[in-house]
Amino acid sequence: MDAEGVGEMTGAATLVPHATVAEREARGRDARAHCSRASHAQLEFAAERDPIAILEAQERSRVAELVPIRYGRMLASPFAFYRGAAAVMAYDLASTPRTRLHAQLCGDAHLGNFGGYASAERTLVFDLNDFDETLPGPFEWDLKRLAASVEIAGGEASFTPAQRRSAVIRAVAGYREAMRQFAAMRELDVWYSRLDAQGFVQELRAQQATKEQVRRFEQTAARAHTKDHMKAFDKLTEVVDGERRIVSDPPLIVPLRELKESAGAPAEMIELELHRAFRAYRQSLQRDRRRLLEQFRWVELARKVVGVASVGTRCMILLLLGRDDGDPLFLQIKEAQASVLEPYLDRRPFGNHGRRVVEGQRLMQASSDILLGWVHLAQTFDGPPRDFYLRQLWDGKVSAELDVATPGALELYARVCGWTLARAHARSGDRIAIASYLGKGDVFDRAVADFAVAYADQNERDHAALAEAARKGRITATEGV
Repeated sequence: MDAEGVGEMTGAATLVPHATVAEREARGRDARAHCSRASHAQLEFAAERDPIAILEAQERSRVAELVPIRYGRMLASPFAFYRGAAAVMAYDLASTPRTRLHAQLCGDAHLGNFGGYASAERTLVFDLNDFDETLPGPFEWDLKRLAASVEIAGGEASFTPAQRRSAVIRAVAGYREAMRQFAAMRELDVWYSRLDAQGFVQELRAQQATKEQVRRFEQTAARAHTKDHMKAFDKLTEVVDGERRIVSDPPLIVPLRELKESAGAPAEMIELELHRAFRAYRQSLQRDRRRLLEQFRWVELARKVVGVASVGTRCMILLLLGRDDGDPLFLQIKEAQASVLEPYLDRRPFGNHGRRVVEGQRLMQASSDILLGWVHLAQTFDGPPRDFYLRQLWDGKVSAELDVATPGALELYARVCGWTLARAHARSGDRIAIASYLGKGDVFDRAVADFAVAYADQNERDHAALAEAARKGRITATEGV
């Protein structure tokens, strides 16, 4: 993203230049001079590189009792390690050749962070769905994170090197070709572009997907419609003394009533701050959505462990009820720490990291959660003030079943992810310059595929290093949780 884009994100009044198409195309071609497309194959690791130390540095800002769960989940497989090691890859990307063509980055665009969810219109859309690390930066950083994840996923599925490379090429080519299409589109058409369930099926058929692949996607889409607030209500709550309460399942789910007992501050102070913060969160929403939220009453809050990379950050769920006890709304409250990209890009468009996540998500997604907002908590259970963002829990969200993918299915899915990432970047970056830089040929595709192989090999070594650190007692890992 250029300076004027960052200025717009911060709300600053800036003069926005409007270059011609020819000037923007020239900018893309000129970018090849200082960062050739073939150079993206390069990957050199610093002599002092210590992936375990990078992960340990993140511990200092996390809940100590949950950190072993994070390591345990990362030890499950090389892909699980990769999911939790965005900070490690950010460190590595910082020393690679980079373009000056910026866009709003997801910051963690691996295969597992794409999926379906319910749009505001209640249709299932396919998009990126994790923005904890979002920040403006070189467009290729997201693409390399995606490409390496395809290579790693293919390796875990025991696909051949040729099959894995084919899938990676499909992802990168999907991005490049989509960006060229977006470069030729009108501004509003780019902004309104999205991939819904029907479009996903059409894309599968256009890529010669089998009937079985289409059927499996349709089954997945059907399941997504059932993963809603009522399902969360049934699974995550119980009736206690005639009142609905969030179930207790420590350490994964710990209700507020139990957290108070070990809090580092007076329980009354924490509860007052939580209610104040909830009122402040409402102000980050559009007026009509604030009106909607005001129809719900606070019932109970609990800490809930989620994902892999997020484990140890302060994540909570909040149960609200509307017209009666059969009208639930679950909100997820996630801590937003500094993006792992910040040390290498030094871009801090907002003082509140929750707002950074929300604004980045709104910029990159075709349709964002209507209750997506942010807040700052002056008092948390363990003391220090922290930033958070809020969104609906389980709002039709569904991910791909990567562990059972065939080589052909992985190729199809990787290509759709490449298209989706290009659409997200086209909204914030100079899509015409990026398309011009990438060109019509496959030079860039092959270079990134080479990068992906080298990085996947290093990721396996890093995963083994984490296992060795656990064996020797450098870190503590709790597996199977």
